[in-house]
Amino acid sequence: MHWLQSLDTALFHFINSTLANPFFDWLMPLLSGNGVPWLPAVCLAATVIFYFGKARLRLCALFMVLVVTLGGALIIDPIKDSISRPRPFVTLPDARLFGKTGAGFGKINNHSLPSAHSANWFALATVGFFFYRRSAWILFPLASSVAFSRIYNGVHYPTDVLAGAILGSGYAIAFLLGGQMLWNFFGKKFFPRWHEPLPNLLNPKPSTFNLQPSTLDSHWLRLGYLLIALALVGRWLYLASGIINLSGDEAYQWLWSKHLALSYYSKPPGIAYLQWISTALFGNTEFGVRFFSPLLAAVMSVMLLRFMARVVDARAAFVLLLMTFAAPLLVAGSVLMTIDPPMVLFWMWSIVAGWRAVQTDGKTRDWLIVGLALGLGFLFKYTAALQLLCWILFFCLQPAARIHLKKIGPWLALGIFALGTVPVLIWNAQHDWITIHHVAGDAGLLDQTHAPISLTEKIKNSLGYFGEFTGLEAILLNPFFFIAALWAMCGAWKRRAEKPLWFFLLCMSAPLFFGYWLFSFHSRVLPNWIAAAVPPMFCLTVAFWNESKLRMKPWLAIAMLLGLVASVFMHDTRLLGRVVGNPLPGDADPAHRSAGWRETAQLVETERVNFDPNAFIIADHYSTTGLYSFYSEPARIAATSTKPLVYCLDSEVPMNQFVYWDEYNYRQQRRGENAIYVMRLDPYPLEKNWLWKWLKREPVGFREIPAPRAVLPRIVGEFESVTNLGIREIKIRDGRIFQRVQIFGCTHLK
Repeated sequence: MHWLQSLDTALFHFINSTLANPFFDWLMPLLSGNGVPWLPAVCLAATVIFYFGKARLRLCALFMVLVVTLGGALIIDPIKDSISRPRPFVTLPDARLFGKTGAGFGKINNHSLPSAHSANWFALATVGFFFYRRSAWILFPLASSVAFSRIYNGVHYPTDVLAGAILGSGYAIAFLLGGQMLWNFFGKKFFPRWHEPLPNLLNPKPSTFNLQPSTLDSHWLRLGYLLIALALVGRWLYLASGIINLSGDEAYQWLWSKHLALSYYSKPPGIAYLQWISTALFGNTEFGVRFFSPLLAAVMSVMLLRFMARVVDARAAFVLLLMTFAAPLLVAGSVLMTIDPPMVLFWMWSIVAGWRAVQTDGKTRDWLIVGLALGLGFLFKYTAALQLLCWILFFCLQPAARIHLKKIGPWLALGIFALGTVPVLIWNAQHDWITIHHVAGDAGLLDQTHAPISLTEKIKNSLGYFGEFTGLEAILLNPFFFIAALWAMCGAWKRRAEKPLWFFLLCMSAPLFFGYWLFSFHSRVLPNWIAAAVPPMFCLTVAFWNESKLRMKPWLAIAMLLGLVASVFMHDTRLLGRVVGNPLPGDADPAHRSAGWRETAQLVETERVNFDPNAFIIADHYSTTGLYSFYSEPARIAATSTKPLVYCLDSEVPMNQFVYWDEYNYRQQRRGENAIYVMRLDPYPLEKNWLWKWLKREPVGFREIPAPRAVLPRIVGEFESVTNLGIREIKIRDGRIFQRVQIFGCTHLK
């Protein structure tokens, strides 16, 4: 094979150096994507095609998106990682790495074989050829030019682009034929009314392609079930891949699952028991911790689909389902195992059962389900109790519903909910009602000393809090959905007398959403606090706009594309760097808070062993205590014993759950021993024009690098001596810095 390598290198030098000329120096980086806003162009084209295109063009565009997305993730990237061939500019000193495109992609991925650019463009050309034969005269020369540019720019060998072209064309053909085979089998069986006018996906007949969505409820439901199943499996695979680390709260609550109790310092007990079940089934792994999150999202999706199909129609229900995949806040809740996903599910379950209960033929069992859902939701998050206010508002403003208050059903529901609060009340009664103080502090009603906060200080920041909350919610709910939902809520209020469903959904969402929105004038409100209001808000939005005479289809298409693209980038923020051609600085990466913890914990463990193999670790925050405990193997093993390896910095007043676990009192358990104290450092401030420089594919620097911090006096007082061991920067994902810690060596705990 030496002759092939020699030939490959010789051809590379011929294209990369011998053919060099000023015109190619300008053209080839452009063909590789340098300076071309591909993502906005693709989104705009997809919107136009979705709205104006005919069946053939829509199917062609759909297959193009699927082939490029799945082909890259399932075929090209795994082959690149397994072969790990260095790019030519890495191994050949005389290679011309031309243009910022080459430099940018070189920093992101130094694997060369096969060429993803070549595979993608030949896959697109192949799909286009199947649907439009004459497109071959444009698409295949364009694909060849892109492949040639990769060699000219110095980032691929000729065999790389040849392999990419063969693979791209091959899996495109396989995907098209496989899609047709699946459509022939499943389409006839599950979607006969769609299959009959469209038996051949690759050659649709425009004259006969005429669907009547209003008569195809069963088809829309089946399509929704299929989408939910695919999303469930995809999310499980995504979690199993380990692309994102646990967040601080997830790791902290994972420790709770090793110390089951009636309740906890800041949260009810539900999340601990749920993680106890999942880790018992799948081990103390990221997948084990997060197993239930995609499952809960799938259950809620089925619930929403069936509910909207029953009260509106199945086509509107499918639109609602797509909205949940295009709202970043709900997407995050489908993969992160926090207290929000189960509470949101139970909030919506209470609404579905409640709508049945308030009908004239509503049954007592429906009210029992309402109470059960409220009680279970409260066991995961105290916000569930606010739904009682929603019900009070509904009964006050809907006279026809008050007849149910004369029946036993609502009062039984209230009693069942009260039973759900008993474990929390018992635990708090045993621990000086600490949760009340904590929740009041989080809400900004008390400062750290439990003293009332002055009105002057609140007024000073109220506008900032309000603007921050509004902006974050508009982004996390999808700007188009955010505006549409507010419009729908106004419409529901105006037509409350004639549209009882709309008014019911308004009452189940508006108090929580607008309550926190108004409260943001008083204190900072985190965007996830209104999560439970989002599903009923979206239900109301779909129901309202389904009857609207306004032409919402193009706006809906834009919103869906915007949300789905944002969701893709949320799952793997490295794609942002690949699109721009320059990796995001680690300090600006949206995944900053949940990336690099495995490497950080391993570094901390190495520092501990180097300092003293018998030393223990003190973390500066409860979240980092959980993360170090989870990602360090010795600490993870010790976390289930009576002598943990990682402790949280103690305090005079209860600040977290560790105060209530005797084994985490290191001043009693570790007297006379050595330790390392680890402080997490804030991200360094990037230079003011960093975003523009990043888009131009230029290096991004910092405005300033803060000086090392001094150790806390508490630590100095607890040990005989404390030594600053320095700052450690944790680099992952192609050398980008995601975490920084400062480590102190502490000898002989007093």
